[in-house]
This record gives sequence, structure tokens and C-alpha cells, in this order.
Amino acid sequence: MKVVILGAGKMGMFLADTLCMDHDVAVYARHPEKLRYCLNTRRFTTMDEIKDFDPDLLINAVTIKNTLSAFKQVLPYLGQKCMLSDIASVKTGLPEFYKEAGHPFVSTHPMFGPTFANLSDLSRNYTVIIKESDPFGKAFFREVYAGLKLNIYDYTFEEHDETIAYSLSIPFVSTLAFTGVMKPQDAPGTTFKKHMSIARGLLGEDDYLLTEILFNPHSPKQIDLICDKLHQLSNIIKEHNTEKLLDYINECRANIKDQV
Repeated sequence: MKVVILGAGKMGMFLADTLCMDHDVAVYARHPEKLRYCLNTRRFTTMDEIKDFDPDLLINAVTIKNTLSAFKQVLPYLGQKCMLSDIASVKTGLPEFYKEAGHPFVSTHPMFGPTFANLSDLSRNYTVIIKESDPFGKAFFREVYAGLKLNIYDYTFEEHDETIAYSLSIPFVSTLAFTGVMKPQDAPGTTFKKHMSIARGLLGEDDYLLTEILFNPHSPKQIDLICDKLHQLSNIIKEHNTEKLLDYINECRANIKDQV
């Protein structure tokens, strides 16, 4: 299969490395210097090169901010048979775009970042395949992700964004609150250092990724839940109510008991 990947960021390059042994892969980036480390793939810097290549599959791996605009820019250069694909962390606007585009599509979301994940062993990581996608596209990515030993889940567009609001917005907001009140520590404890490591990784991500995750339409509901729990815990601490505090802690223990 002839595959074009739009974007030479971390995930785009990871997908190129994953697919290039079994498929004819090209990576597109507007700036040639971003393609410096592309190995075993074609390197494209113009839309005409994509047109001449006539891909069977186009994977949009640009930043979330530019996902829709990149699709609209490349569409006139694609053959009608070309399947469109995205790996966006938030799917807002994509169902409507795919409906109007007139191409088969497959939407997925590898729920790990090359920044944090152990790429040599992804068996404890997850990916989502969107149910509304083309059957062939779903089968293709199911095979790719299974080969990476990822745990695969099938969600609708709506279910995906609801899940992401919970699984990403809550830790993102918690980390931003932690760093928002941070002050220099001469002798940080182990827990502080672990939180600090997470914070550095998160704040090293693309600004637009953080923005789009937090601006997910389902995020405010999750943030309200955090605020409610913080208010509850704050009152317990102010009251020095040991019984309520132990109940709260045991509730938290029960919540994490069945988590992977």
C-alpha cells in the first residue's frame, strides 16, 4: 500500500517507522529540515509530489490545531480512492469534515506519546479505533496496532471525546494546578519529584495539544468534578475531621483498586 503521512513530528515519525517495512511510505513536511532523519521513506515537501505518488492512504499527523486545514489543503491532490485518516486526540469537527470530503476514512487515536511511552514495549498502552470508520481502514489499523501489542478499543466519535475528557483532562488539570502553585524546593520528597517528572513531560508537549485537550467540549464537566472534590477535601481538612478524611481516603482507594 502507498501511504503518505502528513507531518514529521514525533507521532508521524513513529508511524512512518512502523509502516515503512511493509508499505511504500512517504512523509510530507513543508520544511525540508524536518525530514532530515526520515529513514526508509520517501520525503515530500510539495503537494504535487503527493499527487504524483497517488497514495492509497493519507494519515494526517499534524498538530491538532492544523488537522482540518491540512486535510483541506491536500484534498485537491488526492485520487478519489485515497482513504483519509487522522490520529487526533480530540475529534471535534472531524465527523462533519469526513461527511463532506467524499473519501473513505478511518479515524484512530494512539493513546500514548513517544515522549512518555516505552516504544519497545507498548503492551500496557491503548489505542482507539472509531466505529464510524470504513471497514477496510479499521481492519488495516487493527492489524497495525495489534502488531504493536497495543490494547485496542472501539468507540464512536462522541464516546471517544467523552473518554478523553476524563482520561486526559483530569490529569492535565491536576498537573497544571500543581505547577501553578509551585515554589522552589531545596529538599523535595519522593512524591514531589514524581509529580515534577510528570509535570515536566506534560509541559514539554505541544501547546496546541494541551489547548485542544482542555478545550474538549466535555472537559468542563470533568473539571467541575475536580473542583467539587477539592472543596470537599478542603472542608474536611479545615474541620480536622479524621473520620471523614479516612472515609475520603478509602473512597479514593476503592476508585483505584480496579484501574489498570
